[in-house]
Amino acid sequence: MSKSKPIMIVTGVAAAAVLAGAVSYTATKPSSPGASGSSSVAEVSADPSAGVYAELEAYARRDASDELALGRVDAPVVLVEYADFKCGYCGKFARDTEPALVKKYVENGTLRIEWRNFPIFGEESEAAARASWAAGRQGRFWEFHRAAYAEGAKEKGFGKERLTALATEAGVPDLARFARDGDGAAAREAVRKDQEQGYELGASSTPSFLINGRPIAGAQPLETFTEAIEAAAKAASRKAAPKETAPKKADR
Repeated sequence: MSKSKPIMIVTGVAAAAVLAGAVSYTATKPSSPGASGSSSVAEVSADPSAGVYAELEAYARRDASDELALGRVDAPVVLVEYADFKCGYCGKFARDTEPALVKKYVENGTLRIEWRNFPIFGEESEAAARASWAAGRQGRFWEFHRAAYAEGAKEKGFGKERLTALATEAGVPDLARFARDGDGAAAREAVRKDQEQGYELGASSTPSFLINGRPIAGAQPLETFTEAIEAAAKAASRKAAPKETAPKKADR
């Protein structure tokens, strides 16, 4: 982390790291909120400001040219996901939870989802991350994402031939360019940038999320995400609403 950043950012990140759960890279199994013996996760409260760190909202890029994002750039709520294609629970979120969030919130303009490559399981993770970025260069990131997270996909590994097969399944039109882009310096830099942001945040397991500055760890139940999104949308609406001004006193 840059030493030039304000100290309040360091404090906020430290707090976020505690909420996200200081667990090992292999401990990606989600915990049930309130379960006995489970590590703490970000709580969802009726108070839309509970567990929210305003400085972490800046982690959302809101870049209209970002091929690894889904939804309106001006959506009131941004979910930032830090994930690894070799992570089983990332796949569970991608298959079981994310489609419901897209249908309910992305399609009506409430939510934007921004993907961050956060490969933590070795060389194949890194290769899959770069390949996903390369697919995005041809407008096929989310199709690649779907193919790579299909049931049983990670068990087949992410070697070079397998990544090409996934790109074919995703409909990437130029496979030669896909291979060049995936092995290129730009792909490595893009993945490094995402990784650094995740480590800066304090994420140490996958998947990890931010919802308008609220950290959530693990592939939690759908209800955890819907409640957090609803709370964030209400908070954003309050911020956007014009402030009432006191009526002027009549002249005497």
